[in-house]
Amino acid sequence: MASSDQSTPTKVGILSLGDMGAGIARLLIAHGFPVATNGQNRSEDTLERARNAKVELLSSDLELVQQCSVIFSVVPPRDAEATAQRIVDALSGGSHEETIYYVDLNAVAPSTCKSIVSLFEKARVPVKFIDACILGGPPSLKDSSSQEGTEAAWDQPSIPISGPHSLSALPDGERLTSVLQLRSISPEIGAASGLKMCFASLTKGFTALVTQSFTTAHRLGVTDELKRELGIMVPAMLTRAEKGVVGMPPKAYRWVREMEEISKTFHEEGHWDRTVFEGIAGIYKAVAEDGVLGQEKIGKRKRGTSIDDVAALMAEGLERKKKKTE
Repeated sequence: MASSDQSTPTKVGILSLGDMGAGIARLLIAHGFPVATNGQNRSEDTLERARNAKVELLSSDLELVQQCSVIFSVVPPRDAEATAQRIVDALSGGSHEETIYYVDLNAVAPSTCKSIVSLFEKARVPVKFIDACILGGPPSLKDSSSQEGTEAAWDQPSIPISGPHSLSALPDGERLTSVLQLRSISPEIGAASGLKMCFASLTKGFTALVTQSFTTAHRLGVTDELKRELGIMVPAMLTRAEKGVVGMPPKAYRWVREMEEISKTFHEEGHWDRTVFEGIAGIYKAVAEDGVLGQEKIGKRKRGTSIDDVAALMAEGLERKKKKTE
């Protein structure tokens, strides 16, 4: 566990080191906070990201909770509950007395978030839970050529948090909060998760609709005309469409469950029917299962680097799938 001495920076654990987790790790390390993760049974891509970000690789979750005062959970939504259970198990397996902060940054419904809280409560482990969400892309340096002696500027996502706890209670918690730009929006667990669901329904919902639209336009032979009309009438929409669709394929597998969590949120909290976002989950499932686009990885892109190519590949893939079922 990190020392309570104010001269010793809080050590942060991150599970896991995907694109977002690695970005948060780089931001923290650049500001003097040591970061660790459990590297056991992780893919070579994950281990490579950890090494590149200068994240300490530990051999178990037990080591992680013994050394870190804060654990950030940044995993695909489908893994959110299982990741929390791993920390419960690690804390239950030893004589751990000091409280750790568990910050759940995952894209899940408020009810899913509350079920995660109940895992810690039922196990009676020393955890203070913070509901959080990430709005925007991974932290990244704006300019790597900053002059010596000046603090580098970063592009950062917004990270709203909710619930009764905050990191400010840590000896250097105010600075940690400031570096991450954490912003409390409510004392209620579920508020931050709910905000994420409402936000992502617009951004990722839009990307899904664009994917369907351009795939169909490709089949009709009117893609260029669609882009022309959008460029004239709503150029900002075209810019966002091209950026969103091109960046989506490596993340599509994660977004399937996220859309299901949005569907769950809108049904439970807003009393809407589930069908809209269950359908949108199906769009991302089709991309994730595509033989070409489904193999794409962040930082190692080969195909789908233009909206036209994504549309063409999806049109071909869906046509093959249709023929198989006939």
